[in-house]
Amino acid sequence: MKRNEENSTAAEPEMNFEAALEKYLNPDFGELDEGTIVPGEVVKVDKDHVLVDVNFKSEGQIPISEFTDVDGKVCVVVGDKVDVFVSNKDENEGTILLSRDKAKRMKLFDRLEKLQEDEGVVRGRIVRRIKGGYTVDMGGVEAFLPGSHVDLRPVPDMDALVGQEFEFKVLKINRRRSNVIVSRRVLLEEMRSEQRDKLLKTMDEGQIVKGKVKNITEYGVFIDLGGLDGLLHITDMSWKRIKHPKEMVQLGDELELKILSFDREGQKVSLGLKQLVPDPWENIAAKYPETQKFSGKVTNLADYGAFVELEPGVEGLVHISEMSWTRKLRHPSQMVRPGDEVEVMVLGVDQDKKRISLGMKQIKPNPWDVVAEKYPEGTVLEGAIKNITEFGVFIGIEEGIDGLIHVSDISWTKKVRHPSEVYKVGDTVQAKVLTVDKENEKFTLGVKQLAEDPWSKVPEKYPVGAMVNGVVTNITDFGLFVEVEEGIEGLVHVSEISRKKIKSPAEIFKEGVTIEAKVIHVSADERRLGLSIKQLKDEEDRKKPKEFRSSGPDTGNTLGDLLRQKLEDASMEAAQVKEGEDTEAQAVVREAPVEESAAPEEPAAVEEQEPAGDVETQKDAAS
Repeated sequence: MKRNEENSTAAEPEMNFEAALEKYLNPDFGELDEGTIVPGEVVKVDKDHVLVDVNFKSEGQIPISEFTDVDGKVCVVVGDKVDVFVSNKDENEGTILLSRDKAKRMKLFDRLEKLQEDEGVVRGRIVRRIKGGYTVDMGGVEAFLPGSHVDLRPVPDMDALVGQEFEFKVLKINRRRSNVIVSRRVLLEEMRSEQRDKLLKTMDEGQIVKGKVKNITEYGVFIDLGGLDGLLHITDMSWKRIKHPKEMVQLGDELELKILSFDREGQKVSLGLKQLVPDPWENIAAKYPETQKFSGKVTNLADYGAFVELEPGVEGLVHISEMSWTRKLRHPSQMVRPGDEVEVMVLGVDQDKKRISLGMKQIKPNPWDVVAEKYPEGTVLEGAIKNITEFGVFIGIEEGIDGLIHVSDISWTKKVRHPSEVYKVGDTVQAKVLTVDKENEKFTLGVKQLAEDPWSKVPEKYPVGAMVNGVVTNITDFGLFVEVEEGIEGLVHVSEISRKKIKSPAEIFKEGVTIEAKVIHVSADERRLGLSIKQLKDEEDRKKPKEFRSSGPDTGNTLGDLLRQKLEDASMEAAQVKEGEDTEAQAVVREAPVEESAAPEEPAAVEEQEPAGDVETQKDAAS
């Protein structure tokens, strides 16, 4: 029995030794299958590598870069427990290839798959823009964020999102290709739907709400109310005039607004901003009574006038015609600019239409009232010529007021075709005030009115029947214009030239010759002086002996008598020339040839024509 116990005791150490030898020669390294994640312990950290013990024949060597943070700082020390991925192992050689990054990626993919399955949310940071969207860092795995899934609406500035962190929904995972697709829009839609349902239950007209400026257009601003968008129209932004909503708000601004109308079924909300403050147009007529003066700021210019702000939200219009008493403005910019402070007078108020008519010129006295009192009709004044036109000259009277001397009021007698024939700019002219029309703002002057009208003395100087001498100044088909004195002309109508038929006065007369004639009509009012050579000749004939009297087509003789008389006249003229006497025509028209007929003419009646209009009118018609 004792022997058996001793044998048993001696054999036990032998068995333990064998087991230990087997364990040493064939160690148990646990589960170290390739492609799996195993725990390990950091046993060494050097400049380039980290050694990790995973209970294998040898430690695994991992690049130091897999243990550094974004700043390049090593974030592991000896003794740290880390999970690593078994990329490859060789039991014969006793070597193993590990990777910490792959382990992290596999664990992250596992977590993302779980979140996708549970419709969870993952947080990530947008790191850069790529074609079609963004790259998002999910903490070791880069995911793709399509551009259409960034927000509920197109993003104005795509680059502004780079570097920002957001929450995302996982849409798709391909572990083999290491592809992950995420969406922010899906998450926002879910959140928005929840907020909308809650908002629709509590929203009502007249309610004050808060919102965020989401989009700006020319006609208004879209406000995110938290699950529902509302429209703030440009006309409901301010009581004052604005050209564009950007003058008041910017993207992202937080606003407090009033719900003006709400369509629960259509989910449409109209918002107002100006409705949160009192309407400045209430009792506007009492605040700005007519004829009162106020100061304001020019806010805008139009072709027809300038808008002046009297207070925030209250603007009036100064029409271009109400800017100056004297200046003829083509555009308001000739008087004011936006931003100018001006003094105005209230001309009218329409509270219903929210319109105020203002005037600038009414701040100062109307210079036309001053001119009318200072220069009554008949006043003689002096002034310098500022401008010359075809119809007259303008004389500077007062600041902004010019007087007009019409071309017809320059001279009583001289025919002035253009004022520049008489005056030039800068000349000092004396003139008489003819009219001052304040309503039409017309101030007329006359130079010729400084002297008496010479035509007023013509009837006295040249009565009917008087004999006058004058120079032919113009020849027309209907007669001769004869100047009897400077500025006074008479007309010898073609019917009053001769008893003989004349085709044209130019056949007998030339300009510049002196003639004698008889006054047969005179009118100072009509400025007409009618003359006759024919009647003067007849009167002279009556004074001659009968045998020397002229005969003409109007004597009533027979054809034989006319032929006989023609021969006698020819003999008489020859005898008179021989004796040195003037011919009958020379006695009447000096230096003018006498028309001679080669053969007797048939008697014909002379067509009588009455001169029409005054001498100047007839002369102009002839020209």
